[in-house]
Amino acid sequence: MIDTTPDTPDTPDAPDAPDAAVFDELMAEVRAGGGGFGHREHVHLTWLAIRRVGMPAALALVGDGIRRVATAAGAPQKYHVTLTRAWVELVAHHDAGPELPDFAAFAARHAELLDKDLLTRHYRPETLATPQARATWTAPDLAPFPWTTPQAR
Repeated sequence: MIDTTPDTPDTPDAPDAPDAAVFDELMAEVRAGGGGFGHREHVHLTWLAIRRVGMPAALALVGDGIRRVATAAGAPQKYHVTLTRAWVELVAHHDAGPELPDFAAFAARHAELLDKDLLTRHYRPETLATPQARATWTAPDLAPFPWTTPQAR
């Protein structure tokens, strides 16, 4: 059963969330180059998390970390369960393992992941704007992700 309470990362298969210190280490690595923290940096952080703890645990690590950062910044409403999980799953799906040893190589091979509007291929904007999608996992409503099989109707 999926936990659908708004204050959880909505990751049914994830073990207990890794320590917040791991997220902080990954965040420091991404921010080491200075500059802002835009979409590319979010993807980089997600890639590092998947490499460090594996996909199921990365869902919790990234979700909890982003929620914590948003809350500390006084903007807890910016955390979005569906967007977070979708991006973690997308990055994990494209991660080819050791043959792409660094984020630059990964980003060069999968430049489509640097398009922050990529999810519009899978979701209607009005779906992502709902309180339900912010608080709980919402499956794509336009096109399934490539690693899933659409459910029979």
